[in-house]
Amino acid sequence: MKKYRVGVIGATGMVGQRFVTLLENHPWFELTALAASGRSAGKPYEEALAGRWAFSWPIPEKAAKMTVLDASDVKTVSGLCDFVFCAVAMDKAATRALEESYAKAETPVISNNSACRLLPDVPMLIPEINAAHAPIIYAQRKRLGTKRGFIAVKPNCSIQSYVPALTPLRDFGLKAVSVCTYQAISGAGKTFDRFPEILDNVIPYIGGEEEKSEQEPLKIWGELNAEGTAIVPAIAPVISAQCIRVPVSDGHIAAVSVSFDKKPDRQTILDRWASYRTVAQQLALPSAPTPFVRYMEEQDRPQTKLDRDFEKGMGISVGRLREDSIFDYKFVCLSHNTLRGAAGGGVLSAELLCAQGYIERKE
Repeated sequence: MKKYRVGVIGATGMVGQRFVTLLENHPWFELTALAASGRSAGKPYEEALAGRWAFSWPIPEKAAKMTVLDASDVKTVSGLCDFVFCAVAMDKAATRALEESYAKAETPVISNNSACRLLPDVPMLIPEINAAHAPIIYAQRKRLGTKRGFIAVKPNCSIQSYVPALTPLRDFGLKAVSVCTYQAISGAGKTFDRFPEILDNVIPYIGGEEEKSEQEPLKIWGELNAEGTAIVPAIAPVISAQCIRVPVSDGHIAAVSVSFDKKPDRQTILDRWASYRTVAQQLALPSAPTPFVRYMEEQDRPQTKLDRDFEKGMGISVGRLREDSIFDYKFVCLSHNTLRGAAGGGVLSAELLCAQGYIERKE
């Protein structure tokens, strides 16, 4: 199989670094371009990082020696890639402009950024949940005036622990959800040595996170309109979210309470989680976890340190399902925020779009 040529835009940030590690020896994708800001352009990748490599293992050898390109040089980067991953640290207007410039250069963009997430013709993918949203790409291409270029995004990292657990229960009528997420410092692009204020501390605010946690699931659970021109968000459930930064390196935990229109019994919920199989597994996508969701019977699980790497960080762990005195049920979920919630989710989305024919090789 001839591999797809892939670039990483924003390659020096933490999520960009994750993309680089996941692309090493990927069976479908070959890393052919690294791009970042003008400050890093022209330097070997290992020099551009200048001691900022975020992981305990070394930079992949091929990537370390690659020359970093200027992300604003769309023509040069696009010429080296069939598609790109984007994980830049820019304001929303600049991010959207950059991503659309790549799409209009006929280079599909798989984005980790939030700038385009709520646009009605941009699919916001969790491949196991809403792969059916991919055809909206045709409408987006019409808006952008492209033949092969488009933007697809992955959702906020915090929702990917609990939205997978709620999805197989939707036919019981999700009515109200209250969720509190306890989020790792890597979600802020930090390591402990660069975030001393988090030590022995909890910070009860993450800018913009609660709004994303309340809005984005409704788009994921939405449907394409009859004309195929927009994704119409679901109108239920009502979601109330609180998002808290905690002194953990990786892994987001969500404490969830949920009410239903038709309350299922506990065993039915467990059976739904156990039997949850999706298109990502059916297509045998290289990054797809099997199983996607697991339930842990131990009273003190899932735990971040023990369980965040389940299925190479792409699986969702759930535990402590019990009845609630205000809602119907409550439970706890865990996902790896920079794997499932960020770079890994982006790679899986790219695999899906390649398998479905939305991403094609330029040569």
